[in-house]
Amino acid sequence: MTNDAFSIADGFLPSQRSRAIGLFWEAFKSKLELLMRPDEKALRFFDMAVDPRYAISASSADGTLLGVVGFKTKDGAFIGGGLKELCDVYGGLGGLWRGLALSVLDRPIERDTLLMDGIFVSSDMRGLGIGSALLAAIKDRARADGYAKIRLDVIDTNPRARALYERQGFVALETANMGPLRHIFRFQQATTMICRIR
Repeated sequence: MTNDAFSIADGFLPSQRSRAIGLFWEAFKSKLELLMRPDEKALRFFDMAVDPRYAISASSADGTLLGVVGFKTKDGAFIGGGLKELCDVYGGLGGLWRGLALSVLDRPIERDTLLMDGIFVSSDMRGLGIGSALLAAIKDRARADGYAKIRLDVIDTNPRARALYERQGFVALETANMGPLRHIFRFQQATTMICRIR
């Protein structure tokens, strides 16, 4: 998929990897910073964890990565990695407690549902339709792979994202309260949203 300002493609190029990780961290730092800091270690972990096979990207005509939507299947995820990678970066004890805390955010995979694993657009390129194009592309991918619906979770501190999802046909199903973990993740509630695509 292309337009005058950007093109959409499966995955992203090896030369775009560093920017993909940087944009991901920029988008999700407020939620993950207390667990993943300092920045250097967080970026090192995500460099080990990111798998472009589970991503769709938007790039400008000159090849600059503008945004990514990640997804998760039974075979893998855009943000993979696990206890081993956490321990490699943060040490044994540091990796263990981080792994336990991050497990709270893990969502089960359902047979007929493609699970979105984050969407982000460069802050200076928002409002140009890139997010909408990435959502359209992941709907196409889900249909092609035989899924009936797409699931995502949106946090209460990101009403702009929720409004975009609603415009794109996502419907809220349930809202989970984070309880005391709100102090770690810096949000109070996460709402599960579903878009039926067939």
